[in-house]
Amino acid sequence: MDLKVKKITELDIKSKEINDNSETFKLFKESSIFSHKWESYFNVYDKIFSSYKNKKITFVEIGVSAGGSLLMWRKFFGDKARIIGIDLNPKAKELENEGFEIYIGNQSDEGFWKNFYKDVGKIDILLDDGGHKNIQQINSVHNSIDHINDGGIIVVEDTHTSFLKEFKNPSYFSFLNYCYRINELIHERCEHIYDPKNKFINEIDNKYAKKVYSLSFFESIAVINIDSRKCFKSSCVTNTEKWAAGLEQRDNEYFKKLKNFINKKFNFLNNIELTRKIIRKLLYKNLFFSLYEKYKIFKIFQKMNK
Repeated sequence: MDLKVKKITELDIKSKEINDNSETFKLFKESSIFSHKWESYFNVYDKIFSSYKNKKITFVEIGVSAGGSLLMWRKFFGDKARIIGIDLNPKAKELENEGFEIYIGNQSDEGFWKNFYKDVGKIDILLDDGGHKNIQQINSVHNSIDHINDGGIIVVEDTHTSFLKEFKNPSYFSFLNYCYRINELIHERCEHIYDPKNKFINEIDNKYAKKVYSLSFFESIAVINIDSRKCFKSSCVTNTEKWAAGLEQRDNEYFKKLKNFINKKFNFLNNIELTRKIIRKLLYKNLFFSLYEKYKIFKIFQKMNK
């Protein structure tokens, strides 16, 4: 991947203003070992990692390269944090001389992750800055979800590779499509989506639905928030025993004058099931209304690309 790399002194005015106020950017600049990151990452780091500072956590970074980022993380999280690095290059093992735990292995290998978590135990933060291929990002997340403590996160960097041809993307098998599938699975906790007899809803036996509380997306970064305590079958509740909601209005935006006229002059028609259904089909839930609304959405989508 050809990178147009800027020196810190070459940052444009906007990114410089933002990053000058960033704690992680300050530590990045101070690191005595080489590291490279995208300009937009530091503001995100400050936001998603600040609550873990000075706590007894286990932080794991995939893709440590020369090790400059590990120095940054050690200073940022504090002395209580356990900092672990993973890399495919055996030379990274030399970073153990700096006091870090280093594991050499292939993030695409399910067996590596099985042995890694057997040795390390549960962790709080997994940061993937590895090879950025679909299989590498997806395999790392899939094999780590069960090993993240509640309140922990999985952070995947360089998700822009889901749009790059050299990574065989865009495709159905991209990492971001995998994230969209996770999003679908956590929505399945909502009782409204499936029949209550469905085993999945009653027992929530899918590990993504059981463990992933939410997802957050930033430019080139995906954050998967893990917390099984907040993952449960969700049902509609009311604050009083008596149902007092008004009539459903979502399909009541067309032919309002005609509807008011019918309700005023021929209200008795609403008491007859057949005529009530006919009125609903003609004036509320109508195929032509649906097509018109899709056209309006299509126009908005077009404007999004300008």
